[in-house]
Amino acid sequence: MSRFSYQARNPQGQEVRGELEAVNQAAVADSLLRRSLVPVKIEPAAEKAASFDFKALFEKAIELDEMVIFSRQMFALTKAGVPLLAAISGLAEASHSAQMKRTLEDLGEQLESGRTLSTSMAAHPKVFSRMYVSMVHVGENTGQLEETFFQLAQYLEKEQETRRRIKAAIRYPIFVIIAITIALVVLNIMVIPKFAEMFAQFNAELPWSTRFLIGMSDMFVNYWPLMLVGVVLLIFGSRYYVSTEPGRLRWDRVKLRLPIIGSIISRSTLERYSRSFSIMLKAGVPINQALTLVASAVDNAHMSERVAEMRREIERGESLLRTSRRSELFTPLVLQMVAVGEETGRIDELLLEAADYYEREVDFDLKSLTARIEPILITVVAVMVLILALGIFTPMWDMMRAVRGG
Repeated sequence: MSRFSYQARNPQGQEVRGELEAVNQAAVADSLLRRSLVPVKIEPAAEKAASFDFKALFEKAIELDEMVIFSRQMFALTKAGVPLLAAISGLAEASHSAQMKRTLEDLGEQLESGRTLSTSMAAHPKVFSRMYVSMVHVGENTGQLEETFFQLAQYLEKEQETRRRIKAAIRYPIFVIIAITIALVVLNIMVIPKFAEMFAQFNAELPWSTRFLIGMSDMFVNYWPLMLVGVVLLIFGSRYYVSTEPGRLRWDRVKLRLPIIGSIISRSTLERYSRSFSIMLKAGVPINQALTLVASAVDNAHMSERVAEMRREIERGESLLRTSRRSELFTPLVLQMVAVGEETGRIDELLLEAADYYEREVDFDLKSLTARIEPILITVVAVMVLILALGIFTPMWDMMRAVRGG
């Protein structure tokens, strides 16, 4: 949502000036006409100096569960014919989340002052995404607000289910990696130094594996503060780099090329693209504006860049099929669906089919993810055990032979 300044005339011919928040200039004109004002001039409002919002600094985004419940409740209430203001006020009183309660109370105040629901939602970007606001805006203008909330609830539920499946699939590998890391630290700090003291008493020549273990143990014991500081700096440095635009773009590009999980991330992102694009088109959002909103919905900077390029090509007169093919993002099956959709005028339906196809692919990959990662984890554990066995037991056998020989 952007802010526009307008110049209009009322029914008496008097000049009226002001500012409005809306998706585009056409939306501002529609809003003015509904208020019996004839727009004369509409242009983007001048940027104001941003003020520091201390409360917003500590405010985090609303959980997806809450947004699903809110969308479902709004669908039920609007379908039953409950006025928007009464629906928002009732949900605010029943909300158990302090942040959601504050947000809904503010929405109620803005609705009382004459603002539209989409404009009121746009003032809370940490709660309502640009796609969510645009969908509500289209629903308001077409008189299908209850259908819009139903579509949003379905979309958010699919997104929620995908995230849950991904978290469940990676839980076991993460647990194993954490266990291996803890075992490695305990061995280097508590176990290997004891063996090193014993080996030092015999003044025996130690094999390379033992020298490697002792050297690594000395590093853990003597330099653990520096190692801890290094790990902390690495974590915060990486997070800062990823938060920058070039860093996020590079990391999102790397994520799509990671072995095993890269294909899952790619298909999951394409599912989000296809489903959100389908919903936007079905709601009546123009294709170029829909692509702009979808670019921010895919949650991957590299793919967002490709989708934004598709939008620019479409604005130059290219077809969706040609721009999709040049983006090199989609499988031949999906490109075929886009081609049929353009010919039949059912792009939204076929994009939804593409989203379901990607969802099935992601589901299959997630079910087999553990089986594909297990051999790698077993190999890592086996190598660790082998090095420990060679490093600890080989010199002990040598010392036992020396004692027997003596």
